[in-house]
Amino acid sequence: MPVHVTSPVVVPGVGDKVIRELVGNASTGTADVSVARMSSPPGWEEPAQTPEFDEVTVVLEGTVVVEHDGGRIEVKPGEAILARAGERVRYSTPQGAEYVAICVPAFSPDTAHRDE
Repeated sequence: MPVHVTSPVVVPGVGDKVIRELVGNASTGTADVSVARMSSPPGWEEPAQTPEFDEVTVVLEGTVVVEHDGGRIEVKPGEAILARAGERVRYSTPQGAEYVAICVPAFSPDTAHRDE
């Protein structure tokens, strides 16, 4: 039977970013995939991470900056980026952003492997 998600679960994020998980470990007990809407303020940044999951980031508003071992990519509204499991990445939003993150398998703090 389909699961109708009528309201997301707000999960802890880094700094002032608000994470509203619609599907995933915290909201639906789904370990295979997570889908969350992110709202991050201007100047937000998080530590680098080397996650065990693939992460697709779809930008709705603003710009998400993704730093990686090969450089830096600015992802703008209507664009997406795929960071594969095992790639070291660091996300930031210099001007703030609204975006959707899809992780396969689902996001878990234990499998994000953020730098200290």
